[in-house]
Amino acid sequence: MSCFLRLCLFLVAACLPLLAAGGAGAGESVFPVTIRHALGTTVIAKKPERVATVAWANHEVPLALGIVPVGFAAANFGDDDADGLLPWVAERLAELKVDMPVLFDEGDGIDFEAVAATRPDVILASYSGLSQADYDTLSQIAPVVAYPQTPWSTDWRDMIRLNSAALGMASEGEVLIAEIEAKIAAEVAAHSDLRGKSAMFVTHLDATDLSMVNFYTTHDTRVRFFKDLGLATPKSVTDASAGNSFSGSISAERIDAFDDVDIVVTYGDHQLIEAMSANPLLARMPAVAHNAVVTLGRDPVGTAANPTPLSIAWVLKDYVALLAEAARKTK
Repeated sequence: MSCFLRLCLFLVAACLPLLAAGGAGAGESVFPVTIRHALGTTVIAKKPERVATVAWANHEVPLALGIVPVGFAAANFGDDDADGLLPWVAERLAELKVDMPVLFDEGDGIDFEAVAATRPDVILASYSGLSQADYDTLSQIAPVVAYPQTPWSTDWRDMIRLNSAALGMASEGEVLIAEIEAKIAAEVAAHSDLRGKSAMFVTHLDATDLSMVNFYTTHDTRVRFFKDLGLATPKSVTDASAGNSFSGSISAERIDAFDDVDIVVTYGDHQLIEAMSANPLLARMPAVAHNAVVTLGRDPVGTAANPTPLSIAWVLKDYVALLAEAARKTK
């Protein structure tokens, strides 16, 4: 990115008012910063020196901006070597040449005592499923930045905007967004097969019982990421996304409702594809009939399909290639 573009982005971002998205916002870099979100209003009186994060991926924003949190949640999905770090986070920590931060074990929910022990000045949780009780408890430790509207539905841009605002780095957050967008655009431009195609993300399928199809709605970040990658969300998925839930389900007997889906993305392997193709109901789905199904493992690549500030660049080339391969199989 040119110095001129960086300067323009800095000036634009610095002049932005508090951004409200259903009561959530990213503020200026001048403290105190006030951030409104779904669970309340948070005032951060001065620039935080000790940053803690909870839930999924919030720590990637300060890390991307060169700040090492005093503690963040250990990875509990897609962590191949069980060290609590996803590969893109491990790589960033290595680049910053820092000691390992405290990793919070959230297997049974937020470990409030562990968070308190890190003595944070702010707690970032803009992408999370915090309950009001969680938020109230954490707020007794430090100011908390919660999600803007609904649990687990904050997209990667808003995650960056909210969390960077809390750090007094709103303009740097805008530059980071622009850099990620440029990488996405360059990769998508190299895959014209994606143009005009639609996709849906199925949460998981049991190869031994295909009677129900569970899927992510338009409120989920995985589905929103399709638009970044040049893919449309089919009308059937949009229609099935009423309400605020990030997931839905439908009986396989009603699978014809998804006839407008070109590509299906799901978690599984070749055995699942074989089972879907052999199922008399699912086999009627055009995406299945054309074998335009992308199966992801419960590994870092599958994990990164849920886009986060550091994972996007890490997975982009591989993920787009898988989607383009499936797109070529459609009519």
